Amino acid sequence: MTVSGTFRTAVEAKDLAAIAGALDPGIEFLSPVMVKPYLGRDSVMALLGVLLEVFEEFRYTDELVSRPPDVPAQALVFSARVAGKAVQGLDLLRFGEDGLVTGLTVMVRPLPAAMTLARVVGRRMEESSGEANTEANGAEASGTGGSGGTGGTSGLPATEQAQP
Repeated sequence: MTVSGTFRTAVEAKDLAAIAGALDPGIEFLSPVMVKPYLGRDSVMALLGVLLEVFEEFRYTDELVSRPPDVPAQALVFSARVAGKAVQGLDLLRFGEDGLVTGLTVMVRPLPAAMTLARVVGRRMEESSGEANTEANGAEASGTGGSGGTGGTSGLPATEQAQP
């Protein structure tokens, strides 16, 4: 099985150890809702762990692979649900000479589902990093606030929100 096949199989099985084994230590992850990339295997794995929890009914539906002499790349089209909303997306993988994933760009649609994904993932990332703001969470629970203390409605810091 190729590394690209290993990555796909590991994601479909939600096998974090196998996913980590397919990633280059210096991987760059480009998010559909963040301006700055996630850099390095550890930060990318933290995000992928949250995504695997958040996505419901995740499945890859199509696969496109580059052919030599092009730069080794693979596009995996997926469908899923997030907080009950249907999401379609694409994982664009780039590979190094050793076959490990050096780059992962994720694109999702439609916009309302992408915004829900940003909000839910933003909250989970805050919780997992221990940065959740107790006051903001209390306001959120009472229905008086929705930003989770992050400065915006997407659940991400205002400086990190995607710009139109």
